Amino acid sequence: MVTRTRTNVTHWEVQWTRRRKLIEEWRQHHRTVIHADDVQLRESGRGHRVGCYMGIDGGNPTRVLDAWVHELDRDTTQTVHRHSWDAMVFVVSGAGWSEIDGVRHEWRPWDALHLPAWSWHRSGVDSDTPARLMTYSTEPLLSGLGMAVLDDRGHTAIEDLPPRPEFTRAVEGDDVYARRVRRLAAEQEERRSGRLHTDYNDIPLLVNPKGTRSKFLVDRSIGNQASGITQVMLQFAPGRGQAMHLHPGEAWLYVVEGRGHSYLGEEPTGGEDHEWSQGDLVVVDHALWHQHFNDDPDNPARLVRIHAFDSVLETMRVLTYPLELFLEPPENLKAMGDLSEIQWPEDRRPPA
Repeated sequence: MVTRTRTNVTHWEVQWTRRRKLIEEWRQHHRTVIHADDVQLRESGRGHRVGCYMGIDGGNPTRVLDAWVHELDRDTTQTVHRHSWDAMVFVVSGAGWSEIDGVRHEWRPWDALHLPAWSWHRSGVDSDTPARLMTYSTEPLLSGLGMAVLDDRGHTAIEDLPPRPEFTRAVEGDDVYARRVRRLAAEQEERRSGRLHTDYNDIPLLVNPKGTRSKFLVDRSIGNQASGITQVMLQFAPGRGQAMHLHPGEAWLYVVEGRGHSYLGEEPTGGEDHEWSQGDLVVVDHALWHQHFNDDPDNPARLVRIHAFDSVLETMRVLTYPLELFLEPPENLKAMGDLSEIQWPEDRRPPA
């Protein structure tokens, strides 16, 4: 039997409506600063408390990244699960451990973790104080491609869990299919051998031309094999900001300590200032000129910046060439002055 779909609406009208709905949804749910007090934590089936800063499950749909917060009490062990997307962890406070494919990684404040796609993982706390973790994942991106899968196995022992999906390592020949098999196999081998835990003290905090001190926490340059996501610690000197720049989203900044404000506008002038403080999340998910400032004249501020640069923005950059998506005029960097004159405090992370 031949099935025919009959409609009086053309493809042009369907696509036009779909595209307008996408932008309207973004405008409806767009947030610039999500304050910590506005994020409600609730008990979860995994044995901890969890809340959502940005993401469809928290009422603010996103297209590439999501941002969740987790709290684990003493003697807490999460259920073990895995998913088809990459995720990153930033340890806000407390001490504990994460088990990734059966390997235990101890962590303290300001450490970072990479949770590769399809890796079994869970976390636990042995200290007297609760632990607070921020996580960021590419689940929205995978959902958009119809490839988001989550598998929770409760408290199953690691030896009873199935391994990550198998893959073919090589086939004979020099045809395009054989080359594809070998290329993808090499990528999987590399991804499954990447760095998973970054001790905050292992990476130096260096002054960069934008006027802040910074270090990678999760990035390919330090051995992580993450699918396009990156995490950077930024330190702002007392009373100082960074250079004005522009790029498309999503770039999110979690305020680890301090207070300040961020300028966002379609032009370098005439935009709006948005205040933030410890525990807030600053969302820069549009092609806006932006600049972040530490408003405390006596103490430094720290923000952790999350990017989905490689997976989305580099693709956008190629597709939209010759339109330049990343603007950071040399005069803006020059305006930061002599950075060698900044008096930086000793870099110390808090105790567990």
